[in-house]
Amino acid sequence: MTISNRVKSINPSQTLAITAQALKMKREGKKVISFAAGEPDFDTPKNIREEAISAINQGFTKYTASSGIIELKEAVVEKLKKDNKVEYKPSEIIISNGAKQCLFNAILTLCNPGDEVLLPIPCWVSYTEQIKFAQAVPIFINTRQEEAFKLSAAQVEEKITSRTKLLILNSPNNPTGAVYEQEEIKRIAQLLLKYNIYCICDEIYEKLVYDNAKHLSIASLSDEIKEKIITINGVSKSYAMTGWRIGYAAGPEDIIKGMSKIQGHSTSNPNSIAQKASVEALNGKQNAIEEMRKAFDERRKYMVKRLNEIEGISCLNPAGAFYAFPNVSKILDRGIEYNGKKISNSFGLSNFILKEAEVALIPGSAFEAEGYLRLSYAASLEDIKEGLNRIENILK
Repeated sequence: MTISNRVKSINPSQTLAITAQALKMKREGKKVISFAAGEPDFDTPKNIREEAISAINQGFTKYTASSGIIELKEAVVEKLKKDNKVEYKPSEIIISNGAKQCLFNAILTLCNPGDEVLLPIPCWVSYTEQIKFAQAVPIFINTRQEEAFKLSAAQVEEKITSRTKLLILNSPNNPTGAVYEQEEIKRIAQLLLKYNIYCICDEIYEKLVYDNAKHLSIASLSDEIKEKIITINGVSKSYAMTGWRIGYAAGPEDIIKGMSKIQGHSTSNPNSIAQKASVEALNGKQNAIEEMRKAFDERRKYMVKRLNEIEGISCLNPAGAFYAFPNVSKILDRGIEYNGKKISNSFGLSNFILKEAEVALIPGSAFEAEGYLRLSYAASLEDIKEGLNRIENILK
């Protein structure tokens, strides 16, 4: 059997692999605590669930338009206008099977083989593989803990070549929690216009910001920059709807049409019932978002404080999302012997913690950032306390 070179070029998701291993251990009766999954631990709000039940009872169970129902596109238009201060038409919106499909459609629509895509690292695991699948070339731009993992315009300009097609910007960021400030966003926007580069802005965690951080959509800066931006968002994180698989994208009409063509020949429409529920999510009561955000904030403060109390670990206070991204390079330098071998990288350390402490987390290498671990605080405070105790004890 011959596998295509395109498929051979991409790597499986370490996040999903570790999550699957943790679930397997749970089925075996082990009391695994998971800090691996990137999803809220809350139920989908009741008003959204009831709207889905109503859609089923009304027989809204057939195919819809491939790019999504008009009611949901209109709800997205209103949301972007109200929350993000940027105006679109329904023809500039696509509804997809999760924000991940929006990203995939956008990269395939914009990139030709050999095009270069600027990608700040640490980055979410699927960006790199989606770029490679499009036969484009990921150009990594290192961000540093000392600069709160934020990209500078100078770093972007340094990497631009005649083949640069696209920049991917994720704020709030997964895995670091970094949130870009207005002046940083403006300087990057000026470069996009100067060099005629498109930008995919992944804003899926926009509602989850803390302290004095504020989310800014780059497309809101001007009509000129808006023509260079494809904004990606969805209902998964803000409304605890990860399994409903509804994401959306907004951008120039010709790019959205291209994305719709790809979707029409791959998955067709997103789930009809989930689309109806998402209309209610965007148009209905929004109080559940703030309730979740406050709970995440409490957990964030506790997790970061406890991590910094563990010898050999340093961790920034994330400004957004629901992940802590501690630096464990001192632990790796110190050396841990496991099964007769020295643990020398973050994958080995995360595997050691999973097997011996029964705590699942993600190695930094999954995010192109060796020497770090990612822990999700989308878990109960009780589990966070117990899990961190286990980690501290095993590292001792």
